[in-house]
Amino acid sequence: MTAPVPAPAIPVIDLAGDQADVARQLVSAAQEHGFIYIRNLDNDITADDVDRAFALSRDLFDAPADEKRRCSIKNNRGWAGMHVEALDPKNQKLGDFKEAFNFGEFVDGKAQQPLPSTVADKEPLFSAFADSCRKLCHKILYLLGLGLDVGEFLSSAHFTGQPDSGTTLRFLCYPPAESAAHSGQDVRAGAHSDYGSITLLFRLKGQAGLEVLDKNETWAPVPVCPPGTETDPGPPILVNIGDLLSYWTNGLFRSTVHRVVFPTAGSGAVAGESSSGTRYSIAFFCHPVDSSRLEPVPSQRVQSCVPAGNASDANPYAKRKVLTAAEHLTMRLNASYGASLDNDEASKA
Repeated sequence: MTAPVPAPAIPVIDLAGDQADVARQLVSAAQEHGFIYIRNLDNDITADDVDRAFALSRDLFDAPADEKRRCSIKNNRGWAGMHVEALDPKNQKLGDFKEAFNFGEFVDGKAQQPLPSTVADKEPLFSAFADSCRKLCHKILYLLGLGLDVGEFLSSAHFTGQPDSGTTLRFLCYPPAESAAHSGQDVRAGAHSDYGSITLLFRLKGQAGLEVLDKNETWAPVPVCPPGTETDPGPPILVNIGDLLSYWTNGLFRSTVHRVVFPTAGSGAVAGESSSGTRYSIAFFCHPVDSSRLEPVPSQRVQSCVPAGNASDANPYAKRKVLTAAEHLTMRLNASYGASLDNDEASKA
């Protein structure tokens, strides 16, 4: 495995600043990096909210095995055990070294899928956290639209309040490196870009593993707490641009490839972070309504953008047809789960 380079200079943006300036900073970061740290969220999501969400995550994965199996993943909703998903199927001999539990949209505070009985009484807490994430995504998408001079074009394509989007709240549990029999080529989560519009990623201090593929095609670690945030009440939220915003902006915004590895001292580990012990993370994948068409937004900046390299890289499917958000998600999920699920299930994912 190639040793990662030092951590990239991913911008840390204060969302409490002047909104026009914040919009400009977000667009610049989305274009240059595809990853963005955000802080000072004006109580949209507090450090206490995140702590409670991680407590819910532990309860979820501590549920008895038969309860989790009863909630096995269907239509991208539910529990996936170790090695069920392979985010980089072309290069992985084994599936990802992780468990995951996916929640789709909540309707009137109710999950549209089974829950382990051991956490059923906490359904309102899961729903409340998902709602907070959705509202924060709406704010970020509005600011990105403001920065592109398209107003509410991006934000209005999301959040119908009905389960007709791929929006997913995902809890992730990675076993300790010392307990997971793995080779030097194995990864905790294979290299991939995210499938939706934007992702909110929540991590815990001291837990290593996330890497990003930089512009030099080199893997670089992404610290949980970048310089200047060490004394914040909690780690900043990491926002990354997904495929759909890259498609919508004709490649202006970067949908950055990333992975989760088993770092060791001297091979890219961040000082103060370790891969020992169980690693938890929480991701909120924000998607537009299923029928949204993946064609460039009406922005002069987007229209004048010339994608680097092969122009088709911005949307490699555009020459065949303009996909909808639902068609794109189905295509990506079939690639990730196809080897692990039977054909009927893969076709429904």
